[in-house]
Amino acid sequence: MDLGNCCSKETIIGYLGPHGTYSEEVALRLYDKDKVSFKIYSSIDTAIKAVDSGEVMECIVPVENSLEGSVNVTLDILAHEANLYILKEVIWPVRHNLLVKEHWDDIEVIVSHPQALAQCRHNLRLLYPNAELRNMNSTADAATFVASGVEYYAAVGSQSAATLYDLEVLAADIQDCSTNCTRFIVLGRSPAVTFLQDKCKTSVVCKMNGERPGSLCEILQEFAGRDVNLTRIESRPARTGLGNYIFFFDMDGSMEQSNVRSAVEAVKEKSLWFKTFGSYPIWVIRNKD
Repeated sequence: MDLGNCCSKETIIGYLGPHGTYSEEVALRLYDKDKVSFKIYSSIDTAIKAVDSGEVMECIVPVENSLEGSVNVTLDILAHEANLYILKEVIWPVRHNLLVKEHWDDIEVIVSHPQALAQCRHNLRLLYPNAELRNMNSTADAATFVASGVEYYAAVGSQSAATLYDLEVLAADIQDCSTNCTRFIVLGRSPAVTFLQDKCKTSVVCKMNGERPGSLCEILQEFAGRDVNLTRIESRPARTGLGNYIFFFDMDGSMEQSNVRSAVEAVKEKSLWFKTFGSYPIWVIRNKD
């Protein structure tokens, strides 16, 4: 499958680093590295804010995992601290491995990004029930740390990280579910261009009057009454006080479709606060070959 973008040489793409992260794997699959430049960031929030400030043209960040759910930092930054659009969604199969510098008698500490550790929690407990699970900024950070030679440590990371940092794969495919995948999104400052024939989603976030009974039901009826299928509903704190929430809605279809457009407009009218992330195409990658 060709997922290449038509980008000029001055286009800079940001992603969560260092080298060897799953975000980097997605970036290298999406873009022709001879036509773009890449910039690595140490956290998801700095990558998103780099697009918002104009430091980079686009960035790639994880937003949801099939085992552990939403990546909350991505949702919160998009809602409260940036004004960006989703340009593309990429469903990426994630295969985790237990990586070591050399075979220790035992593993005392296993390090990785908290999402990666959570996606392997059951199998890690079966393999090393007494090992401490310790969070790091990324799976690649964990790989570089273990590659430094610290004794009795292992990292959860990708096969590409093992190759890049000269690590051994002590155990392969250790994710708790064989269908484990992560939803990545590409963010930019202008809306994506979509067509009626594209397989698309549209995403919005809003705040409703939570003190009035039936407020959420009324919003949902705007979608149901127009035959708009919601693929995700997510609530997050509104940051205006305990018990106040905002709601993220993902739906099938594009704003080019009259029913989707009218549903979104109706929800906007009923909301106390509203933001749209636009309509965007969906890519599903079934393998990495």
